[in-house]
This record gives sequence, structure tokens and C-alpha cells, in this order.
Amino acid sequence: MKIPPVKGTRDFYPADMAIRNFIVDGWKAVSLRNGFEEYDGPIFEYLKMFQMKSGDEIVEQLFSLQDRGGRDLAIRPEITPTLARMVNQQINSLPKPIKWFSVPRLCRAERPQKGRFREFFQWNIDIIGEYGNIADAEIIFTTLDYLREVGLTPEDIVVKISSRKLLAVFLGSLGITEEKLESIYAVLDKKDRLPAETFEKVLGEQVSDKKTVNKILDFMSIDSMPQLEKLIRIESDEFAAYQEIKSVLSILDKMGVGGFCKYEPGIVRGLAYYTGVVFEVHAVGSQLRAICGGGRYDNLLRDFGGPLLPATGMGMGDCVLEILLKEKGLLSKGILEKELDYFVILTDKIFVMKLYEVAARIRSEGFSAYFSYKSAGLSKQLKEASIRNAKNCVIIGDEINKNKLVVKDMKTGDQQDVDYDEFFAQLESKSK
Repeated sequence: MKIPPVKGTRDFYPADMAIRNFIVDGWKAVSLRNGFEEYDGPIFEYLKMFQMKSGDEIVEQLFSLQDRGGRDLAIRPEITPTLARMVNQQINSLPKPIKWFSVPRLCRAERPQKGRFREFFQWNIDIIGEYGNIADAEIIFTTLDYLREVGLTPEDIVVKISSRKLLAVFLGSLGITEEKLESIYAVLDKKDRLPAETFEKVLGEQVSDKKTVNKILDFMSIDSMPQLEKLIRIESDEFAAYQEIKSVLSILDKMGVGGFCKYEPGIVRGLAYYTGVVFEVHAVGSQLRAICGGGRYDNLLRDFGGPLLPATGMGMGDCVLEILLKEKGLLSKGILEKELDYFVILTDKIFVMKLYEVAARIRSEGFSAYFSYKSAGLSKQLKEASIRNAKNCVIIGDEINKNKLVVKDMKTGDQQDVDYDEFFAQLESKSK
């Protein structure tokens, strides 16, 4: 009986693994060049840690278990709680600001659909200990630094930026109590996923006063900073929140990525712990889910038993990103094909031990080398070398009796006899 993979998981065959490595390696390279340090944590944590952050309902959205000691554990559905726990453990010895990144494998007990699996990889970048808007801007810039590198342009993606703080102040000015905010956030977060009539109806179930509903709808329809500015009262808490968004957008403009960014009040982010600027990256003109999202969460470390420290971050899953890159034709054949430095060819079985020696020495110098396990003629071995995308072939034949190798350039077709010792001297020189 054939056993299929578990629903919502993926098998990574070599071609799939090449895509995964391309994405993950890019995430890591961009993180490092933007000054972030890599960390990781355990694949499972105490269940209560995720309940502390997201409430008891999170139990339905993750894979939980009991260990042999009866302790309630959960496979991590995200890594931000782990980050908070780790930082709190060494808070006094860590230099501030803390700029960390991670690429964890995560699991969520969700219904699989396009762009969403039960198991996935996620790029997380966070800055802890910096109140200034430069931290928010750096998180967004680093996100765009990667997306630009893989070939996406302002015609392909847009960063929609909003403010949870501004929304909270605005809703408070309408008489909505703080206890009611979380349930309203959950509704507003669905604005772009519901028909207008349905959204208004669902909002009306949370806010009974029709005039208040209309004011919220008007606010949520703003699509530019000039429109927002007209509504902001200078002598109000709204103005401070507005200034934060304006500052972030100005910094991003100076960083050269302003063309990707816009103010969008509909970006609410469903998680309750966000406290300030929030954002999502969306594909232009696409029905895909958000490519990534994040924002400021200044209270999370305190909620996990640590000090009150400012923090901001972003999470990007690999699933939606891969779909978008494929749709845009940005996963080229060159990315998926592994290039081989040398294919070693044997023309006579009597030299087989020399073949093993040559292949091993090439590898020892830091170059990739392959040879056929089957006995075959020269033409078939050259064909296999071509299939394996070899840049060069090293042919071992009678010339070896004269301490020479035949080296063939697979791109030009040129070949020449090279002294055995000189060949490896050249390799050693290249590898330094």
C-alpha cells in the first residue's frame, strides 16, 4: 500500500528543493546585509505560551500534544512568542537595539488552500529596543530589499501601510470602548475579503449606531495621506499617530522604495498585540493572500513577563511568495538547474581507480565533480555530462600514461591536454 503525504504538507523533490533553497538563501543573505543576526528556537514549546499571546482559541489552530510527563505542548505555529521568551531570558546582556532574523519551519492546523499549507517556512525579521520610526522603516525596507532582488517591481507589488494606534484613537473618538476594539479589529481586517454590503452588515453587528458605522466606513475608504491629513485634528492623539505614518513613508522614500508604498487604512492585522504602524505586502491586481505582513508590537515582551520594550517585525511565508514568483516568471531555469564544475569521463576500464582519484581530488579542492556509475562509451558519457549541466569534462584515457588529462570546455567545445599535476595546481589556486 502506498502511503501519501499528510494533508497540507509538501514533499520537496530536488527541483522543489532548489526553489526552496533559492527563497531561503535569499532571505538569509538580505537579512545579513541589512544588519540582522540569525536565531532559532525549539520546534515545540509549552502550549500556554501561545495561549498567552493569542488566547485559548489558538488551540484549535495549532497541533498540540502532551509529553510523557503530562505537560501540554504545541508545535510552533509562529516564532514571535519564542523570540519574546528568548529575549526576556537574556534581556540584560543583549545589546540594544536587537536586530534578529529567523527562517523557522512552522505548523498550523488550518484548512489547506491556495497559498496556505499546514506546514511552511517563514522569514521573520524583528527589531527590539528602538522607539524611533526608523525601526519600522527598516523592517519594511529590508522586506522590499529582498522582493526587489528577486525581480518584483512596483507594478507587481504594493506595501499597504496603516496604523493600529491611529485606528484605536479614531474609534475611541466615536465612543467605542477599549474592550470592544479587538472584536472590531477582527471585522475591519476582513474588509478587502468581503463584498461591501456584507462588510457593512458584519460591522453593523458590532456597532449598533448607524451614524458611527458610516463614519467608520468613511475612514476606511481613505486611500491617500492628503485625504487622511484633512481629517486629522492637529491638537489630538490622532495627529501623533498620523505623524508616525508620515515619518515612516518619508524615510522609505529617502531609502528609494517609496514607489512601492501607500497608506491604506484597511490594513488592520488581525492579531491583537499590534500597537502602532502595521503593513502588508500585496500582489497588484491579484486575488492572492498577502505576501507578508507585520508591524509594531511594543507590549509583547512585557506580556511575556519581561520589561516594556518597543518592538517591530515582519513575517513572510514561502507559499504565496513561490506562487507569485512562478506567475511572474521569476523562477528561471538557471535557478532550478544545478551547475556541475566537472564531469569525469573514463574511456578505458583499466583506469577506473584513476577516475576515483581524480574525482575525489577535484572535490577536495572545493569543486563539484560527478562521474557515471555505469560503463558507457565516450559519447554517452558526454551526453550525461551535458544533461547534468557540467561546465567542464575531464577525460581519462591513454594520455594518463603520460601524466596528462584531457579537459573539455562544454560551452565552447574546446579541449586540450593538461599536465596532471598542473591541472590540480590550477584548481588549488582557484580555490584560494
